[in-house]
Amino acid sequence: MNTSPANRGTASLSITVTKESEQRSGTDLHDACRVVLFNDDEHSFDEVIEQIIKAIRCPRQKAEKHTWEVHTRGRTIVYAGPIFQCLKVSSILEEIALKTEIQTG
Repeated sequence: MNTSPANRGTASLSITVTKESEQRSGTDLHDACRVVLFNDDEHSFDEVIEQIIKAIRCPRQKAEKHTWEVHTRGRTIVYAGPIFQCLKVSSILEEIALKTEIQTG
């Protein structure tokens, strides 16, 4: 790796430009992850609703919407945000053996 002052300045500039373009486009690398919840035939609506409320700390109405979507479409994105939060949300949902996936990009 070449660490000459000229190369260090170029690398720094490209990072700055990337971050500025991400801000303009409304994306951020920290929010590039999402938790997808998949449908199953093992849990009741109430079980799923309560676990979503616990995982993302949302009102019951929002959890009901997620539960209906997962039931009718087979999946729903229950949370989008930083990877460490996605891991936490996914872990809470999986406490009762719900099936989740963390997606990036």
